[in-house]
Amino acid sequence: MPDFENVQKIEPAFLEEMIPSQITDIIADLTSAAGNLGRSLHPRSATNLADAVRMMNTYYSNLIEGHNTRPRDIERALKGEFDNDKLTRSLQLEATAHIRLQSEIDALFASGELPEPASGDWLRSLHRDFYRDAPKEMLLIKSERREFMMVPGEWRSKLEHDVEVGLHLPPSSERVANFMQHFERRFRMERMGTGQRLVAMAGAHHRFNYIHPFPDGNGRISRLMSYAMAHKAGIGSHGLWSISRGLARGMESRAEYKRYMQHADSPRQGDRDGRGNLSQKALIEFTEWFLKVCLDQITFMGSLFDLAPLARRLRRYADLQDWKPEAGDLLEEALMRGEFERGDAPRITRLPERTARRVLKDVIEVGLLASETEKGPVSLRFPTKSLDILFPTLYPEA
Repeated sequence: MPDFENVQKIEPAFLEEMIPSQITDIIADLTSAAGNLGRSLHPRSATNLADAVRMMNTYYSNLIEGHNTRPRDIERALKGEFDNDKLTRSLQLEATAHIRLQSEIDALFASGELPEPASGDWLRSLHRDFYRDAPKEMLLIKSERREFMMVPGEWRSKLEHDVEVGLHLPPSSERVANFMQHFERRFRMERMGTGQRLVAMAGAHHRFNYIHPFPDGNGRISRLMSYAMAHKAGIGSHGLWSISRGLARGMESRAEYKRYMQHADSPRQGDRDGRGNLSQKALIEFTEWFLKVCLDQITFMGSLFDLAPLARRLRRYADLQDWKPEAGDLLEEALMRGEFERGDAPRITRLPERTARRVLKDVIEVGLLASETEKGPVSLRFPTKSLDILFPTLYPEA
């Protein structure tokens, strides 16, 4: 077997020993920031905010793939309203699949049932579930040399599925299963401490894409895997931040993600560059950048979730509508208490019962307050049309 087909090709997989001090410092800041994110929010408000963050995450995941899916199109798709245009519909299907799977990851983690994110079985099931509702045209893989139908949940396994990714040549399809077995052994988190889990999260993100195990969809699956790994590493913060937003925007430019991924493909550069096939120096630089991106996004989202400024932005949104000013009281009550009974509206607004009911109805009709049942308690929601004011700079590209 040629050396380039040996599973050791992806070594070093991650930084196991002698983690540089600049990375240990980021890890300390990262765990602290993640622990504080959303702490001041009522759990109900935080849960509903996580729904908005999932939509943001899929928007940026699509953007990384070169698809600018409008947030309002994603919101429509979540309501079952798909566009007649084939391209827009395909992007909507991808977006809803991403949101569905991210929600399932959150639920699995909350129940203590989230599998090992690096498990080959789980990654294949993730890929299969992502393409569960995909029409045939989404599964048709075309290139200048070949055309074939992708089977969701199956590794590349035929010669016709061999690929080139830019200048990078991933392992041949015949060796993908072996590489993914090695990948699973190297990145299982059960025996790792918090610091190791975080550096493994960065390493796994790159090495998964380096192997490129599926004919298509590798980028999306790697970002969902990283999302699950963030939970396992203790920085998931109940889904209140997005790794995809950070990767799409970078620290200074959108070109960083591609540049750092390509740099981490570099072969070992001499005897002082580790002992593996790939450059340890490049892996250190990628790991540092990746964890900085995570910290940057957690810090950014934390600034948006501060209670007092968020309450002011809720009142500002209410002021811009044709509502009585007391509508802001209802929104702030929901923010602080998580939810309230509909019959509490007169007490909260200090308005006559009929007037208070009408104000409550106005706020419910635009989707800022909603309930699980027709007459149940209401809690805050975050419809797309409100996000420019409630969370400015969340979607500057949109």
